[in-house]
Amino acid sequence: MSRGSQREKTVGTPANFVAVFRPTVFRKAFSSTIIALSIAAALCGCGRPMDRADLVLLNGGEPQTLDPAAMTGQLDARIAYALFEGLTSFDQTGTPKPGVAESWEISKDGLHYTFHLRHNAKWSNGDILTSADFLNSWRRTLLPATGSEYASQFYYIHNAKDFNEGKLTDFSQVGVRAPDPWTVEVTLDNPTPFFLDLCAFATLLPVHVPSIEACQKRGESWTKPGKLIGNGAFTLKEWRLFDRIRLVKSPTYWNAANVQMRSIDVLPTDNRNTAFNFYATGVADLMLDKNLTPTAFLDDLKKRPDYHPAPFLGNYFIRFNVTKKPFNDPRVRMAFSLAIDKKIITEKITRAGEQPADSLTPPGTANYDPPPGLTYDPKRARELLAAAGYPNGENFPIVYYLTTGNTGGVDGDIGVELQGMLAKELGVKIQLQRQEWAVYLNSLSRLDYDFCRSSWVGDYNDANTFLSCFVTDDGNNRTGWSDHQFDELIAAAGREADLHHRAEIFRKAEHMLVSEAVPICPLYYYVGIQLYDGSRLGGIQANVIDEHPLKSLFWKTAPR
Repeated sequence: MSRGSQREKTVGTPANFVAVFRPTVFRKAFSSTIIALSIAAALCGCGRPMDRADLVLLNGGEPQTLDPAAMTGQLDARIAYALFEGLTSFDQTGTPKPGVAESWEISKDGLHYTFHLRHNAKWSNGDILTSADFLNSWRRTLLPATGSEYASQFYYIHNAKDFNEGKLTDFSQVGVRAPDPWTVEVTLDNPTPFFLDLCAFATLLPVHVPSIEACQKRGESWTKPGKLIGNGAFTLKEWRLFDRIRLVKSPTYWNAANVQMRSIDVLPTDNRNTAFNFYATGVADLMLDKNLTPTAFLDDLKKRPDYHPAPFLGNYFIRFNVTKKPFNDPRVRMAFSLAIDKKIITEKITRAGEQPADSLTPPGTANYDPPPGLTYDPKRARELLAAAGYPNGENFPIVYYLTTGNTGGVDGDIGVELQGMLAKELGVKIQLQRQEWAVYLNSLSRLDYDFCRSSWVGDYNDANTFLSCFVTDDGNNRTGWSDHQFDELIAAAGREADLHHRAEIFRKAEHMLVSEAVPICPLYYYVGIQLYDGSRLGGIQANVIDEHPLKSLFWKTAPR
């Protein structure tokens, strides 16, 4: 996903905390600390301090949606996993475990799944959750009118793709059945090793369709506090835009006895300095988003016990809009890719131990070794650009690199570095264009850009979660690139039961993607960073899909 957070703070007073850094860093940190403390003070109304949640976390920017059918980002999904629960549910290790389904059987050919639901699963309004809720929710997501960009996550189910594309209008012909209120039967077209992971994934979460339809009839939003009915460990108590989201423990959740946090505040900010100082001053207890840690502090943070890094299945890369000149020419896209020294980016800018990437799929992905891709070769880059009609950058149009965030953040710094590299090696002029996250996502969806920063976090531990994004018309493609042979390879891998042969097919497809057609240019593999006091906060464990369920978190010692 473009994919996508009681106690005393662990480091003494704020002054002691920032004093460990260099003086120039201290001045930046101090000004942001004042901002953070001012915002914290604003969280008090009419002179009376607001009750502090059991846990305060920093998750990144403001969520774009709380509708599982509409979300595409990891930040939104983290909150969705607290409000809703699927047939399966990710645990602390990122492994799918029993959720609403307490057990299941899988046929020998891997095509038929039978899920047995818990009889004590309820919605937050007290309604009993039944198999019909899953069928109604999945139908809602697959309806063409819903416009779910992630509806393709259902395509492994028989006839789901045809129903989503409007070729089939009778949902009863889709491979899902509810023979009784406590059983969900699913029929797949092909063996899908990661289907249990998908059953925990945001797009397949059930929603309370009757309340949604009632809200829509009244012209109301069903995702607001007091309107949203979920089946997860928490309910939505409050959502103040650009302020906080408050989640409170749900008394109707089937496993409520084992949920330790009574309330959680999620503070939205994509400003690194502000977020970091929320944590540094004790306003927040946990930083989850990998993009929130200021790179200027990394050298010092790496020495601290509350710094928790771990590689996971994520990739930072460049997308090219292949529908617009000059990037409609693969030689230009390849030239740009070969002119970028990725090692400089990881050593100079990101600095958290990331490895330069020449494949989209990260090493360590289950049952798969990615093929080698393009590496730094400026001589060949200049030859390709000349062959495309732009020797030494002559007559090359000014193009815009679309990025996100504020000047001085990692995204912005990478943009500046790319600007310099491409000017030096190819003689081309790049202008930087910055947009807020929601506007940026809209620009990608409309193909309203030249080339841009992008990232992808695996939805499950399999190469398919990366490579299937670039199938023609997939909602996550966002490059305009289409290749029938690539589509056929991804489809063939989906039909292959033998894991070795399946991996070979995926390798052929990925070679096309990163070495031949090059609609993308991988830059580096992600390293996740969480900041928290592990001696006091438990329930967090590094895992390859970077999922940390809020229902698993607990205090080892009494919260503040």
